Amino acid sequence: MATLYAKLGVSQDATLEEIKRAYRKAAMKWHPDRNVGHEDAARATFQEIKDAYALLSDENQRKIYDSVYEQEMRRWEALHKRQQEKEADRARKAQAAAQAEYARMVGVAMRFADEGHNRDVLFGVLLGRDCDADTAQRIADSVWALQESRRAEHDEQTANADHTADADVQPEPAEQAARSPSQAQAAAAKHDKPSHEGRAANLFDSLWQGFFGVRS
Repeated sequence: MATLYAKLGVSQDATLEEIKRAYRKAAMKWHPDRNVGHEDAARATFQEIKDAYALLSDENQRKIYDSVYEQEMRRWEALHKRQQEKEADRARKAQAAAQAEYARMVGVAMRFADEGHNRDVLFGVLLGRDCDADTAQRIADSVWALQESRRAEHDEQTANADHTADADVQPEPAEQAARSPSQAQAAAAKHDKPSHEGRAANLFDSLWQGFFGVRS
């Protein structure tokens, strides 16, 4: 907010002598006779300087001005604060809505991926649900990568289980030898079954961070 002090180029606690000197300097600078070719603009500024000096050079009027200005500043600051709070609240709600919508789109993509659909189908499904192209591409790529990782881990688990079952085929006591191959394989697979939940969780976490850029 521009003040009368600012028009004269002095601080609010300036002395009367400082105000007088500032006025003489500003008046000389903006006198219409010294601004040939820009008389109209100079005349308007010169009048503002004269008005500012007339008020600030009068002690009683200056006190009134300072009191009114202080009240207006408090009112303006309170209004500005309320506006900032409203904008911050709108921003929080918008972010929450965006997060919820993103989570919904990820859920849709993961459901179709679990049903065996490929990356292009995931992308098309997301577009069909009004997801913008860039976001749809990121989700489809990430969910498909997650699905491929799960599939690779499943194949690895199966291979490890088969290898363990083959390595365990040797002479054993009668009660162990009596086991059927399927029972032995199931027992070995149960014993050696690695968990892929941690990696899947990390991949989903990376997918979430890729959109919002934050870590939980």
